[in-house]
Amino acid sequence: MPGILAYGSYLPYYRLARSEIGAALGTTAGPGARAVAGYDEDTTSMAVEAGRAALAAAGPDSAPEVVYFATADPAYADKTNATAIHAALGLDQAALAVDMAGAVRSGVGALRAGLDAAGAGRVALVLLSDVRGGLPGSGDETGGGDGAAALLLGDGPGVVAEPVAAASATAEFLDRWRLPGQSSSHVWEERFGEQAYLPLAEAAVTDALKAAGLTAEALDHVIVAGTHPRAARRLSASLGARAEALVADEVTPAVGSTGTAQGPLALAATMDRARPGQVIAVITLADGADVQLWRTTEALTAYQNGRRRVTVADQLASGQGQVSYPTFLTWRGQLRREPPRRPDPEAPSAPVSHRHEDWKFAFTASRCVACGARHLPPSRVCVKCHAVDQMVPERLADVPGTVVTFTVDRLAFSLSPPVVVVVVDFDQGGRLQCEMTDVDPTKVKVGDRVEMTFRRLFTAGDVHNYFWKARPLAAAVEKGA
Repeated sequence: MPGILAYGSYLPYYRLARSEIGAALGTTAGPGARAVAGYDEDTTSMAVEAGRAALAAAGPDSAPEVVYFATADPAYADKTNATAIHAALGLDQAALAVDMAGAVRSGVGALRAGLDAAGAGRVALVLLSDVRGGLPGSGDETGGGDGAAALLLGDGPGVVAEPVAAASATAEFLDRWRLPGQSSSHVWEERFGEQAYLPLAEAAVTDALKAAGLTAEALDHVIVAGTHPRAARRLSASLGARAEALVADEVTPAVGSTGTAQGPLALAATMDRARPGQVIAVITLADGADVQLWRTTEALTAYQNGRRRVTVADQLASGQGQVSYPTFLTWRGQLRREPPRRPDPEAPSAPVSHRHEDWKFAFTASRCVACGARHLPPSRVCVKCHAVDQMVPERLADVPGTVVTFTVDRLAFSLSPPVVVVVVDFDQGGRLQCEMTDVDPTKVKVGDRVEMTFRRLFTAGDVHNYFWKARPLAAAVEKGA
């Protein structure tokens, strides 16, 4: 039976303490912190990172043949964002890449489409990513969080979780909405949403259990996600009373509600510690109710012990960057501050970007077959032996490196000054000068181990300039490499 071959998650480095919001606005914002996408991140770049994690865990023999990208906050409108993800992951040109964007429930559609593709014998990569926010002081701002998840779906002995049953209940009601071009959503009075969601959720759960031939007592883990926290809490309490299942979502309390990615992130965290043969229910409340039941397989144990696999718990622990509330508002474009007195960056050229797609997006270098020298960016002429057109492409996105020198630039244009510029020597050869991100500038030193991450350098002329930056190498990755 087709199912989940691999999964990946991505949680950004930065956190915003809710107490900072309360102190700034003179309100009570609640305990804990929310995950914050960095100034150089968006839903596209985070989806790339989640996809890289899933593909690394799956291994080289599970190349996606179709990519579905779901988000409620696309970086572009009237342009497919999944194509940038496709390029950054270095996928085959024949692989279809499409967006399912606009609302949180789009994630359910992407998952169902991915399972249909897997059932037809294709390998599908489903990516779900959101940057959540709202007006200052709103529940969306304090309760939201940013993150991404990826599910690689296909068939074969490596399937770690099989779909058992699914059910949906749909109704038209105005609980949450945002007009095109608006930066924050409108939300109706929460008691109305609770009354609308709960009957739909109960009906969908009943239908899914009936289709699976199970009772509520057979559920081992229950995940309730969605855009209405009050209804989700009520449903979680109801299911917890009916079944002895663990209501499993350790991610949302730690980083906030991540919208489209919320359910899949919680599923990934649950599968990190689940045992074979367990049944996991994922319930999504967003413009209706959708239920997906999964059963883990014997292959899960080997997958959990796989090399180069960073768990959700690892990512929760690595979120050490504390961001202030004014900085958060600046990154979100809600606080306009004096920019550096330097020329604004120029928009990247579409023809140039297209000609160098393998380098700019897939981070593909070249290696000379005559002498073995590696070239970044790729070159036709070897700088070492001067051989011409004796190169083979070599993707370096997953190759770690070492900082050999660096500088901290306090004059360069950035939404998060100062800019840290490093020179990196990659393992097995090759040197690159690039920016470093997700790091305290005062703690950078020669000899630091780094990995590459796909980021948005800047936006100019309404064009997002994507490329790769260095970041500190995760301890879990270094240990498993």
